[in-house]
Amino acid sequence: MNIKNVVTRMAPSPTGKFHIGSVRTTLFNYLFARHHNGKFIIRSEDTDIERSKPEYEKNMLDSLSWLGLEYDEFYRQSERTDIYKKHIHQLIDSGRAYEAEASNDNPDMKVIRFKNPNMMVSFSDLVLGDIEFNTTELGDFVIARNIETPIYHLTVVVDDGLMNVTHVIRGQEHINNTPRQILILEALGFARPEYAHIPLIMSPRGGKLSKRDPEVVPTLDYSNQGILPEALINFMAYIGWNPGDEKEIMSKQDLINEFDLQKVQKGGGVFNIEKLHWINKQYLGKLSNTEFELYIENLFKKIKELPNYDQKIMNAIIPIIRERTSHLGDVQSMIDEGSLDFYFDHPKVNNQKVIWKKGTAIDAIRHLEKVSEMIHRYSGDWNKEMLKEYIFPYADKEGRGDVLWPLRFSLSGRDKSPDPFTLLEILGKEVSLERIKNNIKEL
Repeated sequence: MNIKNVVTRMAPSPTGKFHIGSVRTTLFNYLFARHHNGKFIIRSEDTDIERSKPEYEKNMLDSLSWLGLEYDEFYRQSERTDIYKKHIHQLIDSGRAYEAEASNDNPDMKVIRFKNPNMMVSFSDLVLGDIEFNTTELGDFVIARNIETPIYHLTVVVDDGLMNVTHVIRGQEHINNTPRQILILEALGFARPEYAHIPLIMSPRGGKLSKRDPEVVPTLDYSNQGILPEALINFMAYIGWNPGDEKEIMSKQDLINEFDLQKVQKGGGVFNIEKLHWINKQYLGKLSNTEFELYIENLFKKIKELPNYDQKIMNAIIPIIRERTSHLGDVQSMIDEGSLDFYFDHPKVNNQKVIWKKGTAIDAIRHLEKVSEMIHRYSGDWNKEMLKEYIFPYADKEGRGDVLWPLRFSLSGRDKSPDPFTLLEILGKEVSLERIKNNIKEL
């Protein structure tokens, strides 16, 4: 494999929003070029005038910017029409292409066809190995709708040749395009690049991943879901590639250092959204509490409007929210189910639920009054470890569930919440005593 003066390219068509399959192809081209200190090119294949839209091109460039996949050169095919026209004339003048009727139904419409030499074409794919095609079955295929309007097979060859692309790294769905493109590039006298057809991304439900799969959204929508760009890059790199060890978390620079096309697998890799969320959680764990609060800030507008909202309490529950968060959907679920409201507003307590198993209301009142009395007398450091050490002997003597369940439920009003000592630390002495008192009164 040639690794000198490496040039790779990604050539998306701006006919829709930039999707996850394009991210993986872009990433492999980017990593390979950067690993070999080469050049990475972005080329907008916008020759389809009816379907190509400036807003889709912008979406693609914004997606790359968000991901941190910087490129060295950028081109638009729509600005290179004269270059393609010149090469069409070159092929016609050399007898390698000719003007012909598009079809028997429309003899007045002319197209440009490549004159197929009907030969065997072989190449060594860097992922799939040796491949051979008999081009006879391709016939004389179309390379332009007319002199002014080239199509994909011609433009991609001309651009790759003039831009000195050394490695064409693309999805396996493009492998049948390769023999046509080799015939054209040899007719034009361009050097043949090396090809690497990377595996398909598979749906968790079987078959190739498609835009109909619920996990598949435009790339920037993952940002709206709270997926960090570093996490998405890490996740996508592992679909069809592996460094060959047990590492699962790799930074962009780690991936650049480790990336090797020989470690790309032939078979497809599955898009596992749970794995993406797990990886994202690892990257969220690297954020400071301040950075994490900024990450979730937009979701907390309603909570911040609560009458008893307290920023100190918010700071205290950030670690609890972090522990349960792999993406913003988790935070939104906590908000929607009201599992954070009780930190800022007194909970409504169900008298039946506050009683532990076979206990009675009288038992619950007795234990709550005792714990309330203990908290009144307590003068040590107000943290969960010291509070646990102080209250636990009584709970052990009377029964942990009998004591701690009513206490936790009085503080939170919920079946599921942090342990009572964590709640005491967060809510503080005054608020905790007030909630216990209110619950005793209700009982």
